[in-house]
Amino acid sequence: MGTTSRVALVTGAAQGIGAAVARLLAADGVAIAALDMNEVGLASVVEELRVRGCKAAGYRVDVSDSAAVEAAVERIEREQGPLSILANVAGVLRMAPTVSLSDADWAATFAVNTHGVFHVSRAVARRMVPRREGVIVTVGSNASSVPRMQMAAYAASKAASTMFTKCLGLELAQHGIRCNVVSPGSTDTAMQRALWTDERGAEAMIAGSPETFRVGIPLRRIATPDDIARAVRFLASDEARHITLHDLCVDGGATLGA
Repeated sequence: MGTTSRVALVTGAAQGIGAAVARLLAADGVAIAALDMNEVGLASVVEELRVRGCKAAGYRVDVSDSAAVEAAVERIEREQGPLSILANVAGVLRMAPTVSLSDADWAATFAVNTHGVFHVSRAVARRMVPRREGVIVTVGSNASSVPRMQMAAYAASKAASTMFTKCLGLELAQHGIRCNVVSPGSTDTAMQRALWTDERGAEAMIAGSPETFRVGIPLRRIATPDDIARAVRFLASDEARHITLHDLCVDGGATLGA
């Protein structure tokens, strides 16, 4: 895939899609710098990768803290070498009807999903530009293009990070740096399962919900974290060397290509 001997920074790497991205890139020979606030999960993923013979290190970092991000990226490059790949996966979900959504939930959502993407991308891009090499992939959401009930903060934050990544890609193209987005739909993660009210949660997501104006999933299945990670892996590889400013929707057709 053209990723061997590279170093990748993966945010949100302690679980779900982030952990899946770290595993797939590591399997290709990429050294992994895993970032997360979940120390237990982070340590588990890093240990798993090391047992497999992969080079990996964990860093407890709050991506909403600009200074902490800058210090972490500096440390990673000092300890592991120049970063060639950045996968922005860290994200949070705070659901509520917009009229009752608190200031704190709105701010917390943007702090991670939007500001975090900006902080990490800026710190990494500053170092990629002089080297004229690198790939940035942001994991967004299909909710950034289709309205969702009780998800105004999440959808808006993901839409913002999606457009930010495209603008960044336009600016960095002259330096040979590619920036793309992967937009998942319903994926079997802890975040998704928190939305389910019973053991039939997956079936409900697949069937859709007319009362919330949500169509079902035409492929009749919920995505796995690996389904999303494979898309990230592709866009980070030389197989996608002429793809930039692209938003790859991986949702089983749930947004009907919108």
